[in-house]
Amino acid sequence: MNTVENIKHVINLIRPYIMADGGDLEFVDYVDGIVYIRMLGACAGCPMRKMTFNNGIKANIMQQISEVKDVVLVTD
Repeated sequence: MNTVENIKHVINLIRPYIMADGGDLEFVDYVDGIVYIRMLGACAGCPMRKMTFNNGIKANIMQQISEVKDVVLVTD
């Protein structure tokens, strides 16, 4: 698997936990070692979004994929 496939695989492992609370995750892009993720559904306005993102999503992706330098939350 290439890096993008690995990132998507890790996201798909995390998604059921996010979906259980009414949210979802979307892979947006991977550029120069940085992963861009969008949180959808109930996550979009959740006050715990930042903590979930930093401690769950970002930490998991960076721990499992050594090529990833950072994970950024897209909030457009």
